[in-house]
Amino acid sequence: MDPIQEMRRQVCEELHGSVTIVVLGASGDLAKKKTYPALFGLFKNGFLPENTRIVGYARTKMTQEDYLKRVTQYIKSDDTTEFQKILSYVSGQYDQDESFQQLDKFILDSEEERHIQVGKRHRVFYMALPPSVFITVAQGLKKNTYAKQGLNRIVVEKPFGHDSESSAHLAKELGACFTEEETFRIDHYLGKEMVKNVMMVRFANIFFSQIWNRSNIDNIQITFKEPFGTEGRGGYFDEFGIIRDVIQNHLLQVMSLIAMERPISTDAEDIRDEKVKVLKCIPPISVNDALLGQYIAENGKPSYLDDVTIKNKDSLTPTFAALVLFVQNERWEGVPFVLKAGKALNEAKVEVRIQFRNVAGSLYNGAARNELVLRVQPDEAVYIKFNNKQPGLSYQTIQTELDLTYQNRYTDMAIPDAYESLILDVLRNDHSNFVRDDELVAAWKIFTPLLHKIDAHHSDIKLSNYKYGSRGPAELDNFMKRYGYDRSNVCYSWPVQSVAPKKE
Repeated sequence: MDPIQEMRRQVCEELHGSVTIVVLGASGDLAKKKTYPALFGLFKNGFLPENTRIVGYARTKMTQEDYLKRVTQYIKSDDTTEFQKILSYVSGQYDQDESFQQLDKFILDSEEERHIQVGKRHRVFYMALPPSVFITVAQGLKKNTYAKQGLNRIVVEKPFGHDSESSAHLAKELGACFTEEETFRIDHYLGKEMVKNVMMVRFANIFFSQIWNRSNIDNIQITFKEPFGTEGRGGYFDEFGIIRDVIQNHLLQVMSLIAMERPISTDAEDIRDEKVKVLKCIPPISVNDALLGQYIAENGKPSYLDDVTIKNKDSLTPTFAALVLFVQNERWEGVPFVLKAGKALNEAKVEVRIQFRNVAGSLYNGAARNELVLRVQPDEAVYIKFNNKQPGLSYQTIQTELDLTYQNRYTDMAIPDAYESLILDVLRNDHSNFVRDDELVAAWKIFTPLLHKIDAHHSDIKLSNYKYGSRGPAELDNFMKRYGYDRSNVCYSWPVQSVAPKKE
């Protein structure tokens, strides 16, 4: 059977052809920019069961017309007429039983109207909400809106707490309402095409599996760069900082896939078991293995502290961080994993860069190190940088690449948004790309001591300024040298434009 047809069959079989999807926080930015466009993509491609209804829920008072206009404004399609027919809206509070009872009655009436059999009245609750109301909403749903005649699933957006203690509290309270099997903690980076490709690259290619260790790899960088600052989101960002916002979740998830051992199967729990095992091998990050920065004004661009939404004008919240993690096991002992993330940098990029060791006893002086790069965004690509003879009469060694750029190689394929992929996994009951409770515990143990020192403005914490639009703090190059990164190939430049291969 065609893989796409198989996934459609799995969804219909799992949910018996019917489901009610409740989007909590339906009036917010996340819902209209990500959740509803993803649901539309699934609807358009036939991945939603025929008897699906989507119910928006939020405090905002809206007419059905206003609701439809709001949630379809970011959908890239000229015709959403059929999709709008399955959308409804209920307004209510997040801390009142009466509001959730009203929502429950609305869903029950809809299930009756759709003639859904008792025992097959399934509900998916998507919390597109700020973390401050996670527990309150989960308790309200469990008490008043939980499906007693079908399956229940709840999708929770990050952040999952802000340190070990708060994460444990959130897990305990959510766990009292929904089982781990019912809970899907969504980190949208796990839905990105190149992140989902990591396991395939590692475990389906013998030449990679043989060199994926400390004997051959010198260092690994996982980089997240944004060319813009907080731009009015500083009030939110200042509570979390770049480590909590990006590194502790997105980049650590990517690292766990890069570093984990081979699972015994592709079943969700087998994969997540290995991720947890490798996270437990990582000790807390030392202050000496951290470079922190905050951007300042440059070329007419404002500094971080110029953001009007930031109340504390003496804030020491980092907008850039380079953190070095070490995995203390047989495969990775001594290999630095450098997780870098920053705002207001010189470009937009997310990538994994694996730099291999120098060739022992090399015949060719000056030959650059080999690198394997997985570009997550923009323009998904896998490429290997290797040394080659300069074509022609010269015997000069040059660095070039074996290039798999997706937009050139897969010209007839569309890559779905990460949220679309992950919501489909929720419907299929596939937990592979979602964060498990013990995985959170292991992850927070790595970062909490450092975060507490940053929050307390400990004397060990130094914050370097860097100019808006730069590569980061001036100390970055020396910092990377300390951990073995060799930039001797700075003359190398990635081709600006690749030509798509001609079809035969």
